[in-house]
Amino acid sequence: MKDLVKRGIPKWAIGLLVLALVLGAGYVAYSQVMTARRQEARRQIQSATVERQSLPVKISANGSVLPERSANVSPKSSGILKQLLVKEGDRVKEGQILAYMDASNLQGQYTQAKGQLAQAQANLAKVVAGNRPQEISQAAAQLANDRAALGSAESTFQQNQQLFSAGALAQRDLITARATRDQAAAQVRKSQQALSLQQMGSRPEDIATARAQVVTAQGALETIQADLDDTVIRAPFSGIVTKKFADPGAFVTPSTAGSSASSASASILALASTNQISANVAEANIAQIKVGQSVKITVDAFPGKTFEGRVIQVAAQSTLTQNVTSFEVKTSVSDPGNLLRSGMSANVEFNVGTLNNVLVVPTVAIVRQDGVSGVQVMGGQRGEGRRPTFRPITTGVSTDDGKTVVLSGLQEKDRVLISFPQGGRPAGRTPSLLPGMGGGGRDGGGSRQR
Repeated sequence: MKDLVKRGIPKWAIGLLVLALVLGAGYVAYSQVMTARRQEARRQIQSATVERQSLPVKISANGSVLPERSANVSPKSSGILKQLLVKEGDRVKEGQILAYMDASNLQGQYTQAKGQLAQAQANLAKVVAGNRPQEISQAAAQLANDRAALGSAESTFQQNQQLFSAGALAQRDLITARATRDQAAAQVRKSQQALSLQQMGSRPEDIATARAQVVTAQGALETIQADLDDTVIRAPFSGIVTKKFADPGAFVTPSTAGSSASSASASILALASTNQISANVAEANIAQIKVGQSVKITVDAFPGKTFEGRVIQVAAQSTLTQNVTSFEVKTSVSDPGNLLRSGMSANVEFNVGTLNNVLVVPTVAIVRQDGVSGVQVMGGQRGEGRRPTFRPITTGVSTDDGKTVVLSGLQEKDRVLISFPQGGRPAGRTPSLLPGMGGGGRDGGGSRQR
């Protein structure tokens, strides 16, 4: 610097030269920094090609685990619980004996009814069989004896009549002989009728009455037998004992199958059958749900485990909860390990079909600009040489693997940006997955289509 002053160069010129050197060095440094940033930005920019694929369409809905059938098991008549054979958590088969009621008061009635039936049956047999041969023979012998008496009386009357005609017999004696003969004739007719009745047997009316008595006695016995059978409590269906309400010695009463636990406290126990899933599907998606469709089920209690099932019922009537209209859909669930419990929360994924040969883009490529959904399309034949441009698109369903169907706005083999430099991404439909990618939530409802 001193040498320059000695040479006669003004100080202001020297300062200007120093400033120029400083500015030049700064520009070079700035250029290097900006070049490095542009190169880093290019390295961060990633793109993807629009392509055609076949995508499975799935609808997700929230639900819960519920038993297919449930009942509070109780006796048909009030009484004392004598013996209980199961406990809470036991699995039972349909028809299995669960408990016994005290039946001591019915045993005497049963014995009496059996005796009355036996008596009625014996009387019917007697009436149907008719008279015994000995009784018929006795009636025939009586008829023969009466006929002999009639013959004797007739002979006496004839003799007395001849004597009366000859004047050798009083009229009074003739009248007596005639009366004796008439009485003998009447006795013969009586004996003939008695023999005829013995030979004909019982009247049809008597037989019908005896049969009716047997039916009445049989009905009374069956009623007592049914009451005895009802003291044996059996499982109405296969399932698991979920609650015990009474112990042996307790007085239990009939209750309805759907009674709550508090109102069914006088019952014996609660029984639940095989579990199923009840899910609420949004009104917009219910048309795609059909009976027989396969489903996948997950529950919070067993993360990472998937249960299989099928749609078994779609509700005909909607439900309205907090101004959201949905339909109840019931599905079966395969649970060989009996892991699921009633009341568990579940997520159901319905496999409703496949979209064939549709345009798809990565979901992360979809952004919003001026309130319109679209993508940044790279220029040039291979996406090189021009700045990306925003192109509005119409989208369809999205999949779990990060793909979204494009209905319009793109063509096959277009290239779209899926990553941007830091701060360079417009608002997007999805949360940020890569550095520098902005986020934007997707609207959702009670059930989701993917």
